[in-house]
Amino acid sequence: MAEYQGVWVYAEQKNGEIKNVTYELLGQAVKLAGSLDTFVSTVLAGHNIEEKAKELIAYGADRVYVIDDKRLEVYNDEIYCDLLSQLIVMYKPDIFLFGASIHGRSLAPRLASRFNTGLTADCTALEIDLKEKLLLQTRPAFGGGLLATIVCAHNKPQMTTVRPKAMKMPEPDRLRSGIVVKPLIRLKDPVTEVLQVVSDVNADSLQEADTIISVGRGIGTKNNIDMVFELAALLGGTVGATRAVVDAGWINYRRQIGQTGVTVAPKLYVACGISGAVQHLAGIMSSKKIIAINKDPKAAIFNVAHYGIVGDLQEILPAFISKIKRK
Repeated sequence: MAEYQGVWVYAEQKNGEIKNVTYELLGQAVKLAGSLDTFVSTVLAGHNIEEKAKELIAYGADRVYVIDDKRLEVYNDEIYCDLLSQLIVMYKPDIFLFGASIHGRSLAPRLASRFNTGLTADCTALEIDLKEKLLLQTRPAFGGGLLATIVCAHNKPQMTTVRPKAMKMPEPDRLRSGIVVKPLIRLKDPVTEVLQVVSDVNADSLQEADTIISVGRGIGTKNNIDMVFELAALLGGTVGATRAVVDAGWINYRRQIGQTGVTVAPKLYVACGISGAVQHLAGIMSSKKIIAINKDPKAAIFNVAHYGIVGDLQEILPAFISKIKRK
């Protein structure tokens, strides 16, 4: 256990572009490393991505482990998990942070299982217990009804996934210096093969959105969802949905928010015809401002909303849209 040291961040990238959650994690990693008097490292895997190491150093990384290979151009759980496993065996990180994105939520559990260590999902705060030198991992529990702080006291690395936008992104320092390491990794050919990557709205865009207009069964019919898309476009946002709307086939499952969907943290979340089931609330509690529109004044969504409008969506949404267009 004493051999494990350093705070690591998995640098998630797509098409060669680093995801914002990586920079957010680096800002927090610097604070954690300061409490432990240790260093910050990132793992950057992909194809033709070595140049991005400079960005990671600017945002706080002391060391960047770069694995550049044609086989890493398209993300695959198997091959990425295998290369990270080799790095953990070689360098023994004390703490390993992942974004709670589609890839992070898939990759981190595989990795934790290989090393028989703990993994805390969807964290919103991270601190160090200075006495025990352990990572204190805080996340909402029981549908956001309380906050639980979890520790992994007997296994390493201590692993966690962190919600996008839960941590503040630091300002980059282009004058920082760091070390780029190219470890010798033997990539195994995966059993599964990615046949096609389809570009579409997905959980990543929802998790990074500043404005989300979300729709529930209270919208009435599938045809009424067009109003929600129009409002989202006017506000420069995207559209989310509850599981009920997805299950009804009214909208793509990639837009599902909640316990069985994705967790979001926008600056503005507008809930249209959403009753406020605990499963949905679990995915939106990190939103900075919640506006709820529902004709039922006793709907649970009003208990968490900063602003509430009681009324018919088919009257309120057109009025919103008209007002914004006039502005």
